[in-house]
Amino acid sequence: MTQHKNSRQAIRLPLYVGIAIAFGVFIGANMAKPGGSSNSLQQSLSKLRQILTYVENDYVDDVDTEELIEGAIEHMLQNLDPHTNYISSEDIELMRSQLQGNFEGIGIEFNIFKDTIHVVAPLSGGPSIKAGLLPGDKIIKVDGEEVAGQGFQNRDVIDRLRGEKGTKVIVSISRKGKSDLIDYEITRDVIPQYSVDVSYMIDQEIGYIKVSRFSATTYMEFKEALNNLREAGMSRLILDLTGNPGGYLDRAVDMVDEFLKDDQIIVYTEGKESRYNERHLSKNGGDFEEGDLIVLIDQGSASASEIVSGAIQDYDRGLIVGRRSYGKGLVQLPISLEDGSELRLTISRYYTPSGRSIQKPYSDDIDQYHQEYVARFNEGGEGFNEDSIKVDESKVFTTQAGRKVYGGGGIVPDHFVPLDTLGRSDYLDALFTSNSFAEFSLNYSQDHKSELESMGLDTYLADFEVTDAMIRELVASAKSNKISYDEEDFKTSEERIKLYIKAFIGRNVWNNEGFFPLINQIDPIYRTALDILNGTEQLEISGS
Repeated sequence: MTQHKNSRQAIRLPLYVGIAIAFGVFIGANMAKPGGSSNSLQQSLSKLRQILTYVENDYVDDVDTEELIEGAIEHMLQNLDPHTNYISSEDIELMRSQLQGNFEGIGIEFNIFKDTIHVVAPLSGGPSIKAGLLPGDKIIKVDGEEVAGQGFQNRDVIDRLRGEKGTKVIVSISRKGKSDLIDYEITRDVIPQYSVDVSYMIDQEIGYIKVSRFSATTYMEFKEALNNLREAGMSRLILDLTGNPGGYLDRAVDMVDEFLKDDQIIVYTEGKESRYNERHLSKNGGDFEEGDLIVLIDQGSASASEIVSGAIQDYDRGLIVGRRSYGKGLVQLPISLEDGSELRLTISRYYTPSGRSIQKPYSDDIDQYHQEYVARFNEGGEGFNEDSIKVDESKVFTTQAGRKVYGGGGIVPDHFVPLDTLGRSDYLDALFTSNSFAEFSLNYSQDHKSELESMGLDTYLADFEVTDAMIRELVASAKSNKISYDEEDFKTSEERIKLYIKAFIGRNVWNNEGFFPLINQIDPIYRTALDILNGTEQLEISGS
């Protein structure tokens, strides 16, 4: 008689159901008001223990019980909202470091070219720059293990170079002009991460601040940038939150407080449990309560970014310019579990001052939810036509000046900016995806480091020109990355290609101060905001 071995999916399915039921009851009992049924909880946990014991002891094949439980937890949470999630103990350190504003490691920005790890830049004040690593160094070994030519991804590099403060790692690098590998013993340390990417004066009056996320240090970084710009004479501000996925709610509240007068509601939260109901008011004398303000958003601006833009819009404090934001209005509570993993449980919804929830609808299809903004552009035409923005007419609210705003699907900007396709081509995209821009600019920066530094940033931004010889070198570098030259595409994208070359070289020498002032020149949202402030577009906000 032929015996059939159960598939892994057949093994898992009954366990998924059993564990999901028991775990769901467990969460419900712990989050519920006093008086919940402890008997029901105990019965479910008892059933779960029985199932796991039978599988562990009697099932015909060997199974990884821990793997089954992890899968069951993730499967169960997918049936809740899209932002309740479980993070394993292996991933939690990386996730936390992105919000805490620092991590422990050797402190380098790296990129992977041709299966080799290249040092783009040692981070200022970190152990790598103190040890002597230089931009352009190639990391060949880590603690004697070959890492070049091994198919490493970014996470593989992070796993080997990050570690606890005080621990040591030996990095063997190949350096241009040196025939042998150079070994550096580097003691890991705390490496600060910054969420204010850049701030600078566009002209004598207009300042610009780019915020990439809301981490633990965001408000302090923003406050410092704001004060520096004010000291430089800023009276009008562009706050760039495009692509900002959010983060800590209270950092967003603190940021808005700099723009509003005292005792105004910035955001409030409501949950099933009253202990999660909060009202956040402006309380401190803000540093920029007067003066023209424009906030930039797009489809990648979410959560805390929407708290900032929603409050500014509701009080008519400034203009919101760009494209409709992501639409995340749910608040998660991080709950640490015994094994070091973490449950991030949605415990409330947040509302803008006018009373609108900007959470977009969600159903059982989580992938469809997260790709909703793609459907907006590809199917609905929202990326190019303001009239294609679909709002929920049943969720109409008004700003302080009486203008209509809508809940139920992100922040709709006051001034819509369509996607810009001018100068785009497949060849341009291939230069990005193959890392050809980054590779060429890193090599060029190394070969011309002294002359670039002696030129100075201001002169570089104003006067440096990309030559035909540099273009030929880029094309040759791209060919080595298996990107075939396309003359028609090149002509379409020539001006953009030159600007990207200049911007990437500028970043290698002067960090983001050498990058954003250039790249913003072809950003249509930025350009529109600048046109508004310069008077070619209407700034005044009036009731309607």
